[in-house]
Amino acid sequence: MAQADKATAVADIAERFKEATATVVTEYRGLTVANLAELRRSLGGTTTYTVAKNTLVKRAASEAGIQGLDELFVGPTAIAFIQGEPVDAAKAIKTFAKDHKALVIKGGYMDGQALTVAQVESIADLESREVLLSKLAGAMKAKQSQAASLFQAPVSQFARLAAALQEKKATEAPAVSDAPVADATPVEDAAPVEDAAPVADAAE
Repeated sequence: MAQADKATAVADIAERFKEATATVVTEYRGLTVANLAELRRSLGGTTTYTVAKNTLVKRAASEAGIQGLDELFVGPTAIAFIQGEPVDAAKAIKTFAKDHKALVIKGGYMDGQALTVAQVESIADLESREVLLSKLAGAMKAKQSQAASLFQAPVSQFARLAAALQEKKATEAPAVSDAPVADATPVEDAAPVEDAAPVADAAE
C-alpha cells in the first residue's frame, strides 16, 4: 500500500473511532467472505465491520485518542464500529461468535474506557433500548390505571384517607413551646405568702 493510501486509510479509521458510540475488536481468522458478509448483515446499517492492518489501526486509534487497545491489535483484526445501539450490535456479534467459532471477541471500547471480553459479553446480555422503553411504557400504563381506579373510588375512602392524613399530621406536629418564664425569686428571699381566702364554689 502506497504511503498516501496508508495515510488515507488511517484517517478513515480514526474518523470511525471518533464517530462510534462503541467499538468491538475481533479476530476473524478462518471466516470466509460469505461469513463476513453474513456478519455485516446481522449488524445492521448502524454498525460498520472493518478489516484492517494492525499497524494502521494502532496509528488510527492513537490519532483518535483511543487508549488501552494496542494489545488487542494482533493477528487478523476486524473492528465493529457501532454508531447506533451498542447492546444490539454486541448481541449480534456474540450470537454470531457462538455459531461461528472462528470469530473471536478480543475486547472493545466505550465511554472512553477499554472493555474486556467479559464486559463486551455483559453488554450483549443486556436488554435493548427498545425492550426497556417498552417495559417502561407498560409500567407507566399500569401506574395510570392505578391512578384512574383511585379517582373512581367512593367518597368515603377519600374521607377516611383525609382523616388519617390529618391525624398523622397532628401527631407529628411539634409541640408549641411555652412562653418564656421569668427567673423565679429564690425561696429564701421570697416574701411570706398570706393565707388565701377560701374560694367560693362556682355557681351551678
